[in-house]
This record gives sequence, structure tokens and C-alpha cells, in this order.
Amino acid sequence: MQITAVIITFNEERNIERCINSLQGVVDEIIVVDSFSSDSTKEICQQFKNLKFYQKEWLGYSEQKNYANSLSINDFILSIDADEVLSEELKQNIIGIKLNYSDLNDSDTSFSFNRLTNYCGSWIKHCGWYPDRKIRIFHKSIKWIGAIHETLLLTQNAKIIFLKGDLLHYTVYSASDHIKQLDKFTTLMATQAFEKGKKATCFDLWFSPKWKFFRDYILKLGFLDGYSGYQVCKLSAFATFTKYVKLRELYK
Repeated sequence: MQITAVIITFNEERNIERCINSLQGVVDEIIVVDSFSSDSTKEICQQFKNLKFYQKEWLGYSEQKNYANSLSINDFILSIDADEVLSEELKQNIIGIKLNYSDLNDSDTSFSFNRLTNYCGSWIKHCGWYPDRKIRIFHKSIKWIGAIHETLLLTQNAKIIFLKGDLLHYTVYSASDHIKQLDKFTTLMATQAFEKGKKATCFDLWFSPKWKFFRDYILKLGFLDGYSGYQVCKLSAFATFTKYVKLRELYK
């Protein structure tokens, strides 16, 4: 079994080298599709001789990933984001399936593993953020769908095999980064909801952020992650409020 790692990038000079280094000796091909970064992402990628670098205007999360997958010479894809890294345990288990998984034509079999997020220097093990199980190794005939928080369109016969080891996610380096990220994603979520005809009531604006905070901080034990857990839950609740505010604005 041979695997191609696929990464889509835009201004990822902070993260991309760490990501690529974690793939060395694990995958058989590395493909980066960049959306014409204005930083040094391209130059960093081109330092790696075993990496294929392409540039493509942004098509949206799912379509960009589907395009990148189509460039693979191998049948199985490892989809990884630039701010993610394979843990040592996960590396060994991926190498293990390459050696032991014999059915190369089994397009219905995919592989999942947990994602552990580093938030401003702290590992978040609660708040509903962990275990954040992701399907990231799959046959390239399987397509991504969705404008945001894209998912794989699996067949009815899909078989998912869980691999031990964490995918380490270095998502946010500062509160300012987090707020900028939330502004971007809440706009996308509000637009998606608007296109589906969903509306936001005053009750949604009042209740949903409160419930989001209570669920993540109390029921999902966010308080065990200390101050970082409180910050994550508080800003997540704010994002819920912001999403509904933006949705109401779209109807005006």
C-alpha cells in the first residue's frame, strides 16, 4: 500500500515545514497545492526534493482538496493540514498499515485517528475538542463535500479502521489569531445557513451562546483545561453569537 500526503496551503510559512518534516519516511509522495501565498510558503516547500508543489486559485475547501487529491499517483490519500503534525505513535501505525494492509483495491476502507489541538501553547483535552476523531486516510475516489468543516462522502459499504496515535493540531498561537479565525469562519457558517434558508431568532441569539459555553465548559469538562479551557469555551460561545448576528444581517 502506498500513500500520498496532500496539503492545501495559503500563507503557512509558520507551520508548513513542521508538517512536511513529520511526513518524512511515512508517505510515498507529498503534494502541496498552494493558493498563491504571499509569504515564504512556496520557498519552504521547494526546499524538499521529494515534494510536488502546485499553485491553484482558491476553489473553496472541498474543491481545492479534491483537485489536490486528483494529482496523486497513488490510490490512497493522507489528507493533512499545514498546521497539523503526525505524532510518533501515529507515524508508526500508518507505516504498519502500509506494510500489512493488503487489499489495494478496497476503495471502501478508510482510516481514522484522533486530533489533539494545541491552543496558545496548551494542549486542549476537553471542551469538546478531544478526542476529535478524523477520517484522514482514504481512497482517492472518495470526495470532499461542504463549504466549511468539509466531510468525506463515504459509501454505504464504508469501513473505517481506527489508528492509535494523535494528529497534533497547532491551530492558534494567540487570542488575536483566534478572533480573526472566528470572524472568517462565522461569516462562512452564516452564509451557508442563509443559503439553506435558516433564520436566527432572538431566542437563538440569547440562548445558544449560553448553552454552548455551559455544554463545553461544564458538561464537556473544559474547566479541567485551566485558563486556556475557559478562553476556548468563552470564545466559542462568542462565535455562536456572532454567527447568528451575521445570519440576521444577511436577511436585512
